[in-house]
This record gives sequence, C-alpha cells and structure tokens, in this order.
Amino acid sequence: MTIYFYSTRDRYGCFSNFSPHGFELEGVYWSTTEHYFQAQKFAETPHCEQIRQVKTPKDAAKMGRDRKRPLRPDWEQVKEEIMGKAVLKKFQSHADIREILLGTGEEEIVENSPIDYYWGCGADGSGKNRLGVILMEVRQVIRANPENIQT
Repeated sequence: MTIYFYSTRDRYGCFSNFSPHGFELEGVYWSTTEHYFQAQKFAETPHCEQIRQVKTPKDAAKMGRDRKRPLRPDWEQVKEEIMGKAVLKKFQSHADIREILLGTGEEEIVENSPIDYYWGCGADGSGKNRLGVILMEVRQVIRANPENIQT
C-alpha cells in the first residue's frame, strides 16, 4: 500500500511542509518546515528573517517563490539537504507525528501534489516525489538512531 498525503487536513497531513509543527534549528524557532525551507533560499540576507516571521506557510511559500528576491547561487545543489534537515528536525521534535511516521512501516510515502513534479508526484504520477523520499529516509534515520529524539 502506498501512503499519499497533500493537505494538512488529511490523515497524513502532518507530513506536509505546511503542517503546524514548529521546531528550533540553528538557534532559531521556525513555525513550519515550509518557513525554514523557503527562508534558506536567502540565507544570511534580510529576506531570510522576513520569511521566518510571516504568519502562514502559504505566505512563506509565496515569498520564497518571488524571484524579485536574490536566490542564493548554490540553491539547486543544497535544496534537498536543507529539506532533509528541516523534515528530520520536525519529526525529532514532535512525538505525536513521529509515531505516525514510524507507524507507516515500510510503505512508500508520496506527496500527492497535482502541481509539483519535483517534491511531489505531479498530476500524472510521473513526478520525482523528493519530499516523499526524504520522509522515508527520515523514517529510517529515526528508527536507526532513537537516541537522537528530543523530548
């Protein structure tokens, strides 16, 4: 069985980067993984902090996609590492959603986004599903290193 997620209101909505599961990373609190991910496109600039402070992950996403802001030159090389770091920290920080992730066993996890062919599966299922892959990797890391869990 494949586990699909997209909306934060779905059964596996906690897998979404928009889910309201904040965490501390690099000495700063982030409201969602979306806030962290989008802000890192502009690390060490005022844009980073502006994105961190916006109210909703939707606002963070909109700001992060605004190409009037100067995207860091190494973004394509570091974006997956940044996503992985945020997703791992989110699940290390929240026991309730960690149990949901671990409860998926060995099932494939797919972000069922009709518009995202990189992080999700896209409308026709041909997307790369990189967020789903990262979630499955995080599941393995947490299983292998339960001592790294924050309580």
